[in-house]
Amino acid sequence: MACRLWNVLTTLRLTPVVKGTWVREMDVAERPAGAAREGRVAIVTGGASGIGAATGERLAHDGFAVAIADLHQGRAGDAVAGIAGAGGRACAVPVDVSREDSVRAMVTAVLERFGRIDALVNNAGIAGEAAPAWELPAGEWERVLGIDLSGVYYGCRAVLPHMLARGTGRIVNVASIAGKEGNPNAVPYSAAKAGVIGLTKAIAKEVATRGVLVNCVTPAVIDTPILEQVTEQHIQYMVSRIPMGRVGRPEEVAALIAWLCSDDCSFSTGAVFDCSGGRATY
Repeated sequence: MACRLWNVLTTLRLTPVVKGTWVREMDVAERPAGAAREGRVAIVTGGASGIGAATGERLAHDGFAVAIADLHQGRAGDAVAGIAGAGGRACAVPVDVSREDSVRAMVTAVLERFGRIDALVNNAGIAGEAAPAWELPAGEWERVLGIDLSGVYYGCRAVLPHMLARGTGRIVNVASIAGKEGNPNAVPYSAAKAGVIGLTKAIAKEVATRGVLVNCVTPAVIDTPILEQVTEQHIQYMVSRIPMGRVGRPEEVAALIAWLCSDDCSFSTGAVFDCSGGRATY
């Protein structure tokens, strides 16, 4: 009987959103242009520059209203102005992702402004100092993990109750190829990004049947302001590991993130998506 019911439901292209509730899926060809994302809302942390800024622009282009969440409100305002100038909708929201109360306040502010959150891109991060582990200054480990790992955890914790209540949502965590392979002279950063990968997989399994998909991306070296935090020698080391022989562009990562925030991503969760110019081997 159960198998027969499942066959009927899938023949009708009905999909479970929450327990006891089914909705009909539309093929991509059936959806009106732009309808899949029109009216949706996304938060992008670290959205004032680099991958975050490119992601905000791409999501706005795709129809999302975008909350540019950043510690640097001047640059966040510039990012918002750029989106508005291109015809998109955006606002700037202050956040210090290393503080859970600040992250919760960010989510509250976005809900008060837009009434919903459909996607969260946990992008805020720092590279930290480039040095062997035994030469790093006291507190550097805590500083990097507080932003790069705890910040992702706080973001997921803050937004998931809302997404679960609605039975839908997308979370994309920005990790790094360093989290898969480990970069010398970047121990806190590599450890934090490895943690983001594990966190993504664990949370994705907790909510896999409840309409919320959680994935992460692992870029190699990308041409962003974060490169100003590391030495030229370290940059050359990272580029030397890339078969394509160049750094990536923020827009290339943003395109991947945008897909992960869309309805077109419907059967991938807890996954790690590379954007590494061929560097990744698994």
